[in-house]
Amino acid sequence: MAVNLSQAEENQFAHLKEDYANKGFIVTKVDDLINWARTGSLHWLTFGLACCAVEMMHVGTPRYDVERFGAAPRASPRHADVLIVAGTLTNKMAPALRKAYDQMAEPRYVISMGSCANGGGYYHYSYSVVRGCDRIVPIDIYVPGCPPTAEALLYGILQLQKRIRREGNIVR
Repeated sequence: MAVNLSQAEENQFAHLKEDYANKGFIVTKVDDLINWARTGSLHWLTFGLACCAVEMMHVGTPRYDVERFGAAPRASPRHADVLIVAGTLTNKMAPALRKAYDQMAEPRYVISMGSCANGGGYYHYSYSVVRGCDRIVPIDIYVPGCPPTAEALLYGILQLQKRIRREGNIVR
């Protein structure tokens, strides 16, 4: 599989190759190194609430293989960096979501997946549904759709990696 790089990326890699060939080492900032490592090791907490959870599971299958991007599922919030809220969040489940979020170590990120998690979806006017999980936890990336495809979630994870690279600092 060939990787298509833009002209700017090719120039950057050519510059790195030249520095490494001349000096035998590459100098960079610690912040850049930590952000690079952080984007390559996103461990996501499986928090599937409804039908969107099936699409979240598809991302981990060999067809999409999210692990090639450094993202792997975790079952414990203490080992996770990313919380993916997939499905309809009810008032009864909201305290459990907040508890899982609070148990995650900093820096922590949240992806809201599906129209039900984003804004209540079809059940927006129900008395038991939270009208968007952003009322419970802060959201970094929204993945739209009902249900969103596995490709959409994969794109959301790549957008989160881009956002982490852009952050430029260790503390969030």
